[in-house]
Amino acid sequence: MASLRGRVGRCVVLSVWLGIVLLAAGSPQAAYGQSVTGTITTGTYPAAEAVNPVTDKVYVANANSNSVTVIDGATNAVASTVSVGTNPAAVAVNPVTDEVYVANFGSNTVTVIDGATNAVASTVSVGTNPEAVAVNPVTDQVYVADKNSNTVTVIDGAKNTVASTVTVGTNPEHVAVNPVTDQVYVANFSSSGTVTVIDGATNTVASTVTVGLYPDAMVVNPLTDQVYVANSNSNSVTVIDGATNTVASTVAVGNAPDAVVVNPVTDQVYVANYSSGNVSVIDGSTDTVSSTVAVGTAPDAIAVNPVTDEVYAANLFSGTVTVIDGATNAASTVSVGSQPEAVAVNPVTDKVYVANYSSRNVTVIDGATNATSTVTVGSEPDAVAVNPVTDQVYIANQNPGSSGAVTVTIANLLMGYKRSYRLGRWATSEGIVVPGRKKARSRKEKRPGSN
Repeated sequence: MASLRGRVGRCVVLSVWLGIVLLAAGSPQAAYGQSVTGTITTGTYPAAEAVNPVTDKVYVANANSNSVTVIDGATNAVASTVSVGTNPAAVAVNPVTDEVYVANFGSNTVTVIDGATNAVASTVSVGTNPEAVAVNPVTDQVYVADKNSNTVTVIDGAKNTVASTVTVGTNPEHVAVNPVTDQVYVANFSSSGTVTVIDGATNTVASTVTVGLYPDAMVVNPLTDQVYVANSNSNSVTVIDGATNTVASTVAVGNAPDAVVVNPVTDQVYVANYSSGNVSVIDGSTDTVSSTVAVGTAPDAIAVNPVTDEVYAANLFSGTVTVIDGATNAASTVSVGSQPEAVAVNPVTDKVYVANYSSRNVTVIDGATNATSTVTVGSEPDAVAVNPVTDQVYIANQNPGSSGAVTVTIANLLMGYKRSYRLGRWATSEGIVVPGRKKARSRKEKRPGSN
């Protein structure tokens, strides 16, 4: 049965991937334009959101309301408000099984929501203060990082029961899954500086890899089976060879690296160095820095479009986004709003969405021309998610506006294609490359040892 589930999972994941490829290679869409198509009242302090592109539903975890708002992407209406545990901090979707996993930081539980009925299917007790959750859609296993018990709880998605509790390092905060190799990587955010590697087949620790101080972001390249760990207090990136679970290289980068992204098509890795105001470009074939690109002040978020080979670094205190041409590493600067906090790319439409925390708007960048437009959203937009299948964008506005309501803004951003894409260039999708969610320590929380 497990083998059958694995085969079905692979087929569904590949089907979603192929659909995105075909959309990117398809005929041009309608004319350039954008509008806010809905503003939906959610619970208090929407802290995380996840999109299921298969069912066109969006799940918003409301940290201070102990609920998840389910948005129907077809109607832009609230389909349901689901009561979960205390202080939900993270949410993940398995598009194969249509189940949603909500990590409740305050009640030490994971709420499982049945996506078909929007009902709670199960409440699973986990470790202390679960802060991150990741799903392997191929094996239907769920991995929950329990920050203050130094464990990862493994949930069997078929039964919604605990399959195993794995002891890891101190303060596990990020989880990344490689569904191709069935390996799970857990970044332990502490001065001990380790990454725990869990063998998904046995739910045992395959290796504990020593990395730098306070690993703050992590990404997997499933095509090369390499893992890149940004060590915020060591000014380095540790490269882990997934085949041997050993350190392949330690690459010196800029100061306080706290975001990392990989383009699996070109095998280039981009590291946003918060304190030195630059991006280190690592050549994945040699594990050396091929270029250091000057950007704005405090680059705190970074995204890549593997179709166009362009990289977008959001500079928190410059009010800009630096656009890096992946082929030449040449850079251009695009002015956006105040305190750009999050950036997301739709590779199908070649559009980039930047959530500007202080100016309460989203800047839309046309990837073909770098022209911009601005969409007014709610108060303190702090996260942005894209459904490339429907071309809907969801922006979580964390604090109440003048009405006292906390909202999610839905933007229907219909853009015309400016170039044609070759079939086969898109080589990644959500569920294949799963970077750990990076919290915005830069503005809201000082790093340990920082001045």
